[in-house]
Amino acid sequence: MATIEEFTYRAIPGSGGVPLNVAVGGQGPALVLLHGFPQTHYMWRDVAPQLTDEHTVIVPDLRGYGESGKPAEAGPDTYSKRTMGDDVVAVAEALGHARFGVVGHDRGALVGVRAALDHPDAVQYLGILDVLPTLDTWSVLHGVDAKVAWHLYLMAQPPGLPERMIGAVAEDFFASFLDAWDSDGSTFTPDERRYYIDSSVKAVPSIVADFRASSGIDLELDRADRDAGRRLTMPVGVISQDWGAQLGFDPLAIWGAWSEDVSYQPTDAGHYMAEEKPDEVTAFICALAGRARVR
Repeated sequence: MATIEEFTYRAIPGSGGVPLNVAVGGQGPALVLLHGFPQTHYMWRDVAPQLTDEHTVIVPDLRGYGESGKPAEAGPDTYSKRTMGDDVVAVAEALGHARFGVVGHDRGALVGVRAALDHPDAVQYLGILDVLPTLDTWSVLHGVDAKVAWHLYLMAQPPGLPERMIGAVAEDFFASFLDAWDSDGSTFTPDERRYYIDSSVKAVPSIVADFRASSGIDLELDRADRDAGRRLTMPVGVISQDWGAQLGFDPLAIWGAWSEDVSYQPTDAGHYMAEEKPDEVTAFICALAGRARVR
């Protein structure tokens, strides 16, 4: 298992008792960092240590990923972002933190959004790296430009075929994202690339279930919140590539529809920005935490 230097590791029960692999370091107000796909908590290895002077930094593997539990998909709730958001709250509470900041990348950001919507008294601020809300993701994908998200459509299919198709070429499948989304091919060392591929190959059913939820129950939850006028009440910061130029949307407007207090900054980093430009991402997180302190 790849580890973050000088962080301690614990197995902490999440929602329903699912064991989660959690790295913890530092002291001060709690900050939870959530990873994306096809990664693990290790993606924060160069960011998390920079935050430990002022934060207790909590870095879990999401359920279904890395060294965390991978329960079988018993129904839509098993890998819903609501359940995964409840995991985050359970981990923070187990470590003695009733309130905490959350910063998530990609899939982890979607978990963070749901945790913040469902637990506004617990989530003090929310950082989003390079993703749109679930409801809006499906809305902006159209025509040939949607090919950039082909994997979303594959993993949205009913259980069985996607798992078999991906399992047959699992190494190539996961490697394709590490290669295509790495802006200049230098973000990962060979060992890091190998680690992410191996971790993902062992988790095909749970990763597919995570994505499948985003075309089903997660979408339903977002629609219900939109219809009810529920919004994120804490400070929200978004940093992303300029996907809007390609797909024709305004990221600030999209996130502004969900948030009462949102800031947006584009970056010239690739999708894996926490690993490509950790100092820029760290500065983004510190600025967001600062906004929350003076609010």
